[in-house]
Amino acid sequence: MMIPMPSKIDRRLFVGGVVSLAFARPAAALTQGDATAFIKRLIADIYKVIDAGGSEPAMIRQFEALFGRYADVEIMAQYALGVDGRSASAAQKSAFSAAFGSYIAQKYGKRFRQFIGGRIEVEGARKIKPGFEIKTTAYLKGENPIEVIFLVSDKSGELQFFNMFLEGVNLLLTERSEIGSMLDRRGGDLTETTQDLKNAG
Repeated sequence: MMIPMPSKIDRRLFVGGVVSLAFARPAAALTQGDATAFIKRLIADIYKVIDAGGSEPAMIRQFEALFGRYADVEIMAQYALGVDGRSASAAQKSAFSAAFGSYIAQKYGKRFRQFIGGRIEVEGARKIKPGFEIKTTAYLKGENPIEVIFLVSDKSGELQFFNMFLEGVNLLLTERSEIGSMLDRRGGDLTETTQDLKNAG
């Protein structure tokens, strides 16, 4: 009996699962206190940018720098790329990771502007297999509070967040889907897709 080959989307989901399993190795040295303090430092730095009152382009550039400092951009880019990265060269992967980091920082940095005049409070933390989930609430000026969750790990060798849930939306799953669609439009050409990411900002 012939076994049907998985579709492109099926393969992306499969590889996503494999990457998720890679996260499942415990970060033995990481404590709840470490993870909570890390996110509090991130929040403080976000508000340093906001309180400085710069122009939107200047704020976005600073948010991009924060993202590069606090986020595990390489593993996030790897997850977003999925199976399509198997045939890519090291240079292509490096270029994609850099473009992806800038793209994500700009995209979510614009969301952080919502926090002007508000505050973000850490509500709690719980252990998960790769590290800790830190739950926060953003109290926005003139709007309803929103939940922001960070997943934190030291698996890469330093303490970083590798995923974020903003109003229940999973950053990694959302971007994996969007990157997959961009690759499909480019016939799987990673170089062209990387250029599209650069232009998207």
